Amino acid sequence: MPLLYSIGKVTLGKALMTGWRPHVEGIENIPSTGGAIFASNHLSVADELLLGSVVPRHLAFWAKSDYFTGTGLKGMFNRKLMAGVGAIRVERTGGRAALTAFDAAIPALKSGDLVAVYPEGTRSPDGRLYRGRTGVARLAVAAGVPIIPVGVLGTDKVQPIGRLYPKLIRGVITVKFGKPIETIGRADDRTALRELTDHVMGEIQKLTGQEYIPRYAPKREEPSA
Repeated sequence: MPLLYSIGKVTLGKALMTGWRPHVEGIENIPSTGGAIFASNHLSVADELLLGSVVPRHLAFWAKSDYFTGTGLKGMFNRKLMAGVGAIRVERTGGRAALTAFDAAIPALKSGDLVAVYPEGTRSPDGRLYRGRTGVARLAVAAGVPIIPVGVLGTDKVQPIGRLYPKLIRGVITVKFGKPIETIGRADDRTALRELTDHVMGEIQKLTGQEYIPRYAPKREEPSA
């Protein structure tokens, strides 16, 4: 477990739980041991802080490479945040670079770690739930671990798009953990991975009640400071 994460779990995590007081459902669906993928909707940068606070085990995140390379005050904040949550860097350029996240995540999952993935690939621009990308299914099948659907509501009020720091306000956040979706024995061809991903997104929608949009969310270009 990264040192910064350990410190953050005790200090920042406790502070955020006290400040936000999120309502949590389905905590019994989090395995006490063994690897698993948490597949969540994505409304805010605060989602990482929230999940890292409420999940009782170390939880690593896939995060786009932009968060590791930004400049200015916002860039510095994002870099420290990524180090603190033990983020796994994801390159969006495709090819070999894009596979490094898989290379890092598969052995971690097989050794019993937890990894959080946002199948939409980016934050929702309007609060709706968009089509999931198949990376979450491909990773789960390759590692042989279950997928736990996660529904998060209210983080967009705590930290809307464009706000650097989250606001410590109480009673607006809910996080729901669904029942694990087993992946052992599932096929890894394109059709099977698409079907599994759509199933995962359907389970997330049941938890959040968001309107579902059957197309990929548009990627946003964010200022570095």
